[in-house]
Amino acid sequence: MREGFNPNKDKKNKDSPFKHQVIIPIYIPHQDDYFKDSFQILKICIQSLLDSSRPDNFISLISNGSCREVERYLEDLYLNGKVQEIITTPNIGKYNAVLKAVSGHDFPLITIGDADIYYKPNWQEETYKVFENFKKAGVVGLIPQFLSYQSHCENLLFDHAFSPYLKFGAVKEPEALREFYKSIGWKPNYPKDRLKYTLYLKQGDYEALVGSGHAVATYKRELFEGISLFNPFKMGGNSEAVFDKLAPVNGCYRFTSSRNMAFHLGNKLDKAFIERLNSKNKQAEGWMAFPELPRFPNPKFILPYFLKRKSVQLVLKSHKLRMLYLKQLGLPKAARKSF
Repeated sequence: MREGFNPNKDKKNKDSPFKHQVIIPIYIPHQDDYFKDSFQILKICIQSLLDSSRPDNFISLISNGSCREVERYLEDLYLNGKVQEIITTPNIGKYNAVLKAVSGHDFPLITIGDADIYYKPNWQEETYKVFENFKKAGVVGLIPQFLSYQSHCENLLFDHAFSPYLKFGAVKEPEALREFYKSIGWKPNYPKDRLKYTLYLKQGDYEALVGSGHAVATYKRELFEGISLFNPFKMGGNSEAVFDKLAPVNGCYRFTSSRNMAFHLGNKLDKAFIERLNSKNKQAEGWMAFPELPRFPNPKFILPYFLKRKSVQLVLKSHKLRMLYLKQLGLPKAARKSF
């Protein structure tokens, strides 16, 4: 039997003081073998985020099938007011875990990061600069990577095919780039020219690296409108490609900050490396204003995206056409065979 009215009926939620959501899905089922150091690395990840976070961040941590020790740690963070949300679920996969945190909120920007990321101070300021300078930016990564312009950036390459502002330039931090590939288990037998050159798009005096990885990146909220609510893969499959395609299918671009603003730690703890990071990195005082974020000009404009993608892929897959294209983009002749 019901008596009276629920006092919350027909009441709207209050305006949130938060503007930027940071989501970290966490899968640490035990602390043995592959996951031996993962809990310690998670703590380093979260502490680096807390140390560098703005007061208008809303931090969502998802235990995606993690062991009880990890869940207790997350609960303590929430109870002590250090994070704003924790979600506990069986292992439903990274994609589905992320969507659990996205739903129910309406923050303009959403950062999705793995549980083994070290956030450098001022990573948000560098992210916001990209959004401020490039109004069609939809995704902004923090870790420069090799050949990122070749991954879901065909719309940008097509739109700026003859632009003098799309050019190869010097990698800003080659040592950080080298560290990333070391962290994912690559041997250093890749072409060394990839440590020297990368593709930038300029806007006035500002430039951003073309393309983005998905270990950690910031997305405009509108990208998630209409996205599939379920993916059958725990990891990999097409689950990462869904996130990668969000910007171009909405008529927006993928970028990365020109300087490395985060580190991928992997699953093996390197204490000396962490000590070097902690000793070098200092958060700047004051906060940059939150960027103006225009609505997408062409939401879900699939046909032009498909045509642009196919046109650029034809160029990149042809050795002769790719060499001519790289020449136009200002890449030195000796380096072109590596791109």
